[in-house]
Amino acid sequence: MRAETQNIVDEIKQAISLLRRHFDWDQALKRLEYLNVLAEDSSLWDNPQEAQKLMRERQTLEDGIGAVKNLTQALEDNLELIAMGEEEGDDAIVTEAEDALRSMRGEAKARQVETLLSGEADGNDTYVEIHAGAGGTESQDWASMLLRMYTRWAERRRFKVEVLEIHDGEEAGIKSATLLVKGQNAYGWMKTESGVHRLVRISPYDSNARRHTSFASVWVYPVIDDSIVIEIPESDVRIDTYRSSGSGGQHVNTTDSAVRITHIPSGIAVACQAERSQHKNRAKAWEMLRSRLYEEELKRREAAANATESAKSDIGWGHQIRSYVLQPYQLVKDLRTGIESTSPSDVLDGDLDDFMEASLSHRISGSEGEVVADLD
Repeated sequence: MRAETQNIVDEIKQAISLLRRHFDWDQALKRLEYLNVLAEDSSLWDNPQEAQKLMRERQTLEDGIGAVKNLTQALEDNLELIAMGEEEGDDAIVTEAEDALRSMRGEAKARQVETLLSGEADGNDTYVEIHAGAGGTESQDWASMLLRMYTRWAERRRFKVEVLEIHDGEEAGIKSATLLVKGQNAYGWMKTESGVHRLVRISPYDSNARRHTSFASVWVYPVIDDSIVIEIPESDVRIDTYRSSGSGGQHVNTTDSAVRITHIPSGIAVACQAERSQHKNRAKAWEMLRSRLYEEELKRREAAANATESAKSDIGWGHQIRSYVLQPYQLVKDLRTGIESTSPSDVLDGDLDDFMEASLSHRISGSEGEVVADLD
């Protein structure tokens, strides 16, 4: 078998392995068998809402298990054809099977990405918070670059982006910003972007043209819908109002309409200044707080399900996930997966899909990404 074909086979096998692990294969088969028996019980529909939920689960399992079985069988069939063609010296059979494998690789990748976005809240819209780290103008400029990067990425996917809150830096850049990204699977795609992002470059603000390292943090959490109820006692929060900040101009808000809500038990704080009305900003801030608390609950569930993965996915200040080096060489490297790009300009212009897909796969595979402590 040619080396190129062997690489394709290895990629398909890896995709199948990740899919099986995602479904917890043996348990998924047992669960589907149970749901098939349950579907034949007429009393199931005495509770229509619960029945619909179980039937959706059944359909998801059927689709996923069926896809894995079909990919596995097709791989075995084409490998047999290649072996037979090579034994008989029939190049036409070998070529036909290799073409089929190339097509399968694309199908396996598409199915893998689809499965990676099958989490409880993955299909929802998402909030994205960006905060500049210590370092003044340097980090604030870096935070504004990240804001532009995620906006460009969303535009590439035809997602809608709303700026809910932004605090400009004193000289340049931003101190913080909150985006609302609307689109199918917006949270699913972006959820692994939470963490600290590191920039190494020759500073445009340094008259001596010295190299600087800057940090900014990103936090991603899902918008929750009416089907998810998060109760928050008002005694657990502190609500502050302040004057919206922005770039100025004739439309600058001159009233204390911006709202910040702090959840006292957890220390989580959210803010909104997108609307002119304090009432509307308050309502949006409450939505954001509920979403942040829901995201914390998702993390707790993940920790309970897999302590090892919890340790890997715990994101806080000091947990670097990606380095962007512009000088002395050109390299963007994800420190969890080892994925690299030698074109930082493309990445900063929104070319993030490869990094996101690799991070999503890493959550399922649990494989150790190559961690590099220092890239400069």
